[in-house]
Amino acid sequence: MSQTQTNALAPYIERARKILQHEQRTQYQDKAILGGGLETFVARWVDETRPLLQNIGLDPAIVLRLRTHLEGYRQLTPDQRASRLRLVLADLNELDGAPAPATPQSTAPVILQGKQATTLPHNTNTTQAPPAPRQQKQSTAPSSTPATHQPPAPPPEEPDVPHVKRPVEPPPLPPPNTIRLEAGMSQGHTSLTLLSADVSAVPGVGPTTLKHLHHLGIRTVRDLLFYFPREHRDYSKITPIVDVPFNEVSTTMGLIWEVTVKRTRGNQSRTIATISDDSGKLYATWFNQPYLQKQLERAQGCYIVITGKKQRFGNKVEFNVQSHELPEQNDLLNTGRLVPTYALTAGLSAKVLRRFTKWVVDRYAQMVPDHLPTPIRDMAQLIPLPEAVAKIHYPDNEEERQRAYRRLAFDELFMIQLGMQERRERWQFEAPQGNALTIYPDKIFIAPPTDEDQDTSPASGTTLSNIGIGSTLWSVTATDAPLEATLPFHYTDAQRRVISEIFVDMAKSKPMCRLLQGDVGAGKTAVAAAGLFMAVLNGSQGAIMAPTELLAEQHARSISKMLEPFGIRTVLLTGSQRASERARGRAMLESGEAAVAIGTHALIQDDVKFYKLGLVIVDEQHRFGVEQRDALRKKGYHPHMLVMTATPIPRTLSLTLYGDLDVSVIDQLPPGRQKIISRWRTGARRAESYDTIRQQVEEGHQAFIICPLIEESESLQVKAATTEYERLQREIFPTLRLGLLHGAMKPAEKDQVMHRFRDHELDILVATSVIEVGIDVPNATVMVIEDADRFGLSQLHQFRGRVGRGKHQSYCYVLSEDAGAQSQERLGVFEEIDDGFKLAEEDLRLRGPGDFIGVRQSGMPEMRIADLSDTRMIELTRKIAASVWAGDPYLRKPEHTALRERMHLFWQDFMAH
Repeated sequence: MSQTQTNALAPYIERARKILQHEQRTQYQDKAILGGGLETFVARWVDETRPLLQNIGLDPAIVLRLRTHLEGYRQLTPDQRASRLRLVLADLNELDGAPAPATPQSTAPVILQGKQATTLPHNTNTTQAPPAPRQQKQSTAPSSTPATHQPPAPPPEEPDVPHVKRPVEPPPLPPPNTIRLEAGMSQGHTSLTLLSADVSAVPGVGPTTLKHLHHLGIRTVRDLLFYFPREHRDYSKITPIVDVPFNEVSTTMGLIWEVTVKRTRGNQSRTIATISDDSGKLYATWFNQPYLQKQLERAQGCYIVITGKKQRFGNKVEFNVQSHELPEQNDLLNTGRLVPTYALTAGLSAKVLRRFTKWVVDRYAQMVPDHLPTPIRDMAQLIPLPEAVAKIHYPDNEEERQRAYRRLAFDELFMIQLGMQERRERWQFEAPQGNALTIYPDKIFIAPPTDEDQDTSPASGTTLSNIGIGSTLWSVTATDAPLEATLPFHYTDAQRRVISEIFVDMAKSKPMCRLLQGDVGAGKTAVAAAGLFMAVLNGSQGAIMAPTELLAEQHARSISKMLEPFGIRTVLLTGSQRASERARGRAMLESGEAAVAIGTHALIQDDVKFYKLGLVIVDEQHRFGVEQRDALRKKGYHPHMLVMTATPIPRTLSLTLYGDLDVSVIDQLPPGRQKIISRWRTGARRAESYDTIRQQVEEGHQAFIICPLIEESESLQVKAATTEYERLQREIFPTLRLGLLHGAMKPAEKDQVMHRFRDHELDILVATSVIEVGIDVPNATVMVIEDADRFGLSQLHQFRGRVGRGKHQSYCYVLSEDAGAQSQERLGVFEEIDDGFKLAEEDLRLRGPGDFIGVRQSGMPEMRIADLSDTRMIELTRKIAASVWAGDPYLRKPEHTALRERMHLFWQDFMAH
């Protein structure tokens, strides 16, 4: 074949060879051509080359043979496809007059999609040489010894922009390692050394960039691998130029024809490239990026993939480019694919961070050790961890991304559930025997439960007298009536069920670990009193720890009143008490004179000792850290523990945050409670809340007004309690009695204000969120919440729960001035829903688990990727963790060694409940 003939056919032959070799590298999946498959491409290629062969006097039969080889290609098996491709490549080599290569060479990517396959032919312009072929790529996993060739320098840093997708490319050869490896290292040791290497070993990471990465918590190669994207943007769908819509982010591809730079009146630059495809022409524009001119001019005659918006400027139509890449330079990382979006920091662009993550993913993802044994992976149908790490960054399609996400989410939730199994094991099964209490249902209920399954009754012949209860330090013989008979109400069915569940636990030798949930006003205090009474009947003490002095004082009043008929003494311990008063309370607890302690953090001080602590109750447990709950529990000898919350927790969160606890729910309110009327008001309609307050005060009732801040703030345009109190007293309610309550007041001042409000010496109480829990004033019927958009749904529900505690109709107004879209949705949900558990689910959906109340204080490691609303995944991990732990407590079997090490690393900074 003459040189002229060779030059004419070369671009066509090279284009076909690249695509066929790409098909070989991707294991004959017929995905090299996205617009119809390999068979369609070859048919079009033959149609293009036949006239050329005839013009230069060659027999077209050879190209017709290519089409024959690939007929029915999609229906063939991989082995059959491989055989056919070898025949086609041999024909191409014969046509080219060149010897067949031993192995396929790496080529520039091919972007072929849409209604018709679009190939990327080499530039045939004689003024520009086509890109030189690159070296053949090797396997993904790097060798344990450093490579000897020098990698290409990373591309220059460019501003962040959106992106698109491309076919699978084998990763490049690993460059020379800047990480020192010693001779004789095992493969595992080599992997550990490389993964733990400083991130400065990544090409392009200099001192300044290193500081930015450290700010993101990235210090090692492994940190960079596990710095997962927040989301992926799909820039993989390439739209023909003629079909690009206006004002929508879209991706298109065309040939670069002309590049110019223009200056605007404000001396800003506009780089404009004219690009075209078979369907039309487009003017692509980059603002204030003049450095792109040379790059684009060098690429004239080549294809470019761009992502952005098509917009009209006067009588001109331009495409405002957000991201671009040159596929013939093998540069599809930021567009033309599913593009990862990472959390960034000032000084570090998305493009640069993607370059770093792609570099480590290509070279080191396969080195990540998989801690899950194969049986667990098979049981949960999970992909290997190295594959998941690689595909969570750079998936080739949404299906791969979902498989990677599922594996990584499983890992996090599985570690959580294993930690919960360890907590329960350590707390319950390692405790000495002998903590079982004898249960006397007839001392609690007017009509004791008759459920034979609840083995909580005392043994036959056992009475209070013959077990020595009468001789304890506490007289419980003041009345023979059951606890329920002395209360001004009867237990609801839900309360009876929950009390019975608690008693079943207390009757066992292993310590109780139970979470009690109940909506606002559901009667948790009465349930707690029943548990305390049962502990006292067995000669033990009980303790309740509350987060605020107001709540502790309220518990002291209500529980003391409930237990007083039985001669049981209670003591209150708070930080604001006089030293003499606290000393007297401590002495009563240590000697056993007092049976029940109620207090704040003061209960866990070193100088507080109990005579025999048998039951620990933590109220509003999300307000306490894990260490604080543990400290109170250690005051006794493996006491039973009950944690309570009036902030309903979504089921998925309770399975994770409190997976080591059994859960009881009071899902029924006392009879006679009226539905609180909730209203969301803005602008001029805010005055309605003031009118309602006046009306209710005239009828003899009281009101709360809540403000987010104590004092005014220059940075926050929200109501402050002090200034609002003065304004309301002066301008709105001059004839009414107003009080002010906030957290900065001295305890004695707060107590005085609350006593005045309870005694109806005040009509309106202006307060901050200090009254969120623990305030029980049945005569209060109006709750007004200023700047309600600054509060979460659960907190708003707590405020609403401060009214409606009596028999009178109550109202709750949420007021806001500048609520955003999400805040408006939240306030709208609050207005419609009054069920605390439904609101909690909505709060989790709207705010996410990171902001949900209680997550940060739960003593649980932060999760990077798992979704705490994924009930199905949580149930799966819980089930598998329980099975694994039951068969191998503490993961001591050899096959669980890696899993045990991973669990230790995951939990090492956290304590148990």
